[in-house]
Amino acid sequence: MRRYGKHTDEDDIRTRPGRRNTRPRTNMRPKHEDAAEGLVLTVDRGRLTCLVEDRVVMAMKARELGRKAAVVGDRVALVGDMSGKKDTLARIVRIKERTSVLRRTADDDDPFERVIVANAGQLAIVTALADPEPRPRLIDRCLVAAYAGGLDPLLVLTKSDLAPPDKLLELYGHLDTPYVVTSREELQNGTAIARVREQLDGKITAFVGHSGVGKTTLVNALVPEERRRTTGHVNAVTGRGRHTTTSALALPLSDSDGWVIDTPGLRSFGLHHVDPSRVIHAFPDLEPGTGGCPRACSHDEPDCALDAWVAEGHADPARLYSLRRLLATRERKEGD
Repeated sequence: MRRYGKHTDEDDIRTRPGRRNTRPRTNMRPKHEDAAEGLVLTVDRGRLTCLVEDRVVMAMKARELGRKAAVVGDRVALVGDMSGKKDTLARIVRIKERTSVLRRTADDDDPFERVIVANAGQLAIVTALADPEPRPRLIDRCLVAAYAGGLDPLLVLTKSDLAPPDKLLELYGHLDTPYVVTSREELQNGTAIARVREQLDGKITAFVGHSGVGKTTLVNALVPEERRRTTGHVNAVTGRGRHTTTSALALPLSDSDGWVIDTPGLRSFGLHHVDPSRVIHAFPDLEPGTGGCPRACSHDEPDCALDAWVAEGHADPARLYSLRRLLATRERKEGD
């Protein structure tokens, strides 16, 4: 083994250059002025399927974007091979400013928010009237997320052949939220599709709902050329179905400029990212009653004016219970 002394004058010693000798980093980024515009249709393990004009192009995110990630619905700028041919890959170099964002967290204690969909103008909250039973608390949470993200809510009630919609409509009817009621027979013969499409034409609509409500079946009926598997394995122990939609997917409505975005089935909808003071905005039937509340009222205290507002018949007591249940969940998170 060759050894060198302290004062060697050998000229073949290999030295590592110092940091000052390396090329300095720069914050300058290429402008990519010739980049093409595209729409993100779906994201799968770092690969993004984009629509560029009339071509479907596979792409990946450029390093200069850092941790900024593109999601379904994003308008992006791409460079590279955009022929759409097999085994070609383009690069996403810019993500355009979003007009709306649908976010959720795994639960109210989770500080990491997940962007589900960008640039949707409407949120279709799909709920079965039976099998499985309606979950009003989940509906309320979706409404909160819609208002916070800048989306207009739409209620889509399925399986009306198993249970009447009256009770649920009484709970939400006075919110001026548009709704559509469908049955399984109407979906099969197509009569319900026309009513749903009236609410979707000309809009980008994200569909959300927990497993088993018929969300993906409805999307398949709206976009029949994009058949997706709707029947999944049911766990023999828990009775829960496996989510058959594993990632969000944007699909164009035929003979329309509207889009539908199918999202994975929800088991929960955390609202960690929503300021508790904004939750009241998702309850427009209760919001006028807060005029008599003391300053910085939590809407869950003895002096809250909402109790008198509801007692006078201005709103359904179940709505106030829903609001306070949501607020109590957020307060427990804040206190932990």
